[in-house]
Amino acid sequence: MEKMLRDKKAIFLFTFPTFLLFTIIVVLPIFFSIHYSTLDWDGFSKGVFVGFTNYKNLFVNNTDGFLQSVANSLVLALISVGIQLPISLLLALILARGIKGERFFRTVYFIPVIISTVVIGQLWMKIYNSDYGMLNGVLRAVGLDSLTNAWLADSKTALACVFAAMLWQYVGYHMLLLYAGAKSISPDIYEAARIDGASELKIAFHITIPLMKSILCVCIIFAVTGSFKAFDLIYVMTGGGPLHSTEVPTTLMYTTIFSRYQYGYGSAMAIFIIAECLVFTLVIKRLFSNDQDEA
Repeated sequence: MEKMLRDKKAIFLFTFPTFLLFTIIVVLPIFFSIHYSTLDWDGFSKGVFVGFTNYKNLFVNNTDGFLQSVANSLVLALISVGIQLPISLLLALILARGIKGERFFRTVYFIPVIISTVVIGQLWMKIYNSDYGMLNGVLRAVGLDSLTNAWLADSKTALACVFAAMLWQYVGYHMLLLYAGAKSISPDIYEAARIDGASELKIAFHITIPLMKSILCVCIIFAVTGSFKAFDLIYVMTGGGPLHSTEVPTTLMYTTIFSRYQYGYGSAMAIFIIAECLVFTLVIKRLFSNDQDEA
């Protein structure tokens, strides 16, 4: 009993500093934001309590096109799960087979993840530039001048262009997670399947992917919540424009707080983003847990 008590004291001693730091950096700011979201406050003068007026302006009055920004973030999340993750999974399965140059390709695909997002934003802005950009240059070179466009200045193409940059940046991140999951599967399982005459395609769909459900769940959560929290790349490339076509809650929140000095209204957006990420995380985890229970 004394040994267990000593262990509990040691556990508390080592975990308390982390718990305290987490409370100060994460928990307290959330509660402060909840309080600020009930105020009409410019960040300097004394705030006036307005209750749920800020939330009413978000969802009922749709002030500043907030619902459109939410729709844009949902589109990014859907595309991330439907396009980005399948590409990452395909690359991971190919590399996990032990192809020649496996380490080289694994490193190359991961390089965009470690590059500054601001640098990536500037790089893709140059690619999309209507005058000297590489994309329009290639189209002109192959005789498709009619397809050239001011990509980031066109509300019809701006969101897709931003996603292309996001895909390039994070496909290697998800690929590495899925690759680690695939490599952790025992080779004996694959050997037994091949002896039974299973093709590589059947092995992938009936063995590898089902055994990677836990890491797939993590990747989907990261992809969805990452889309909801996306800010820096969008802000650098478009600033939420043109005509709010690439506006997401984070960019609108930043503009509301630091340009219009509406701290209460912007805090309501922050609380919505937190709640949105939490709800979708719980839903995704529940879906995967139900799927595993049925299996």
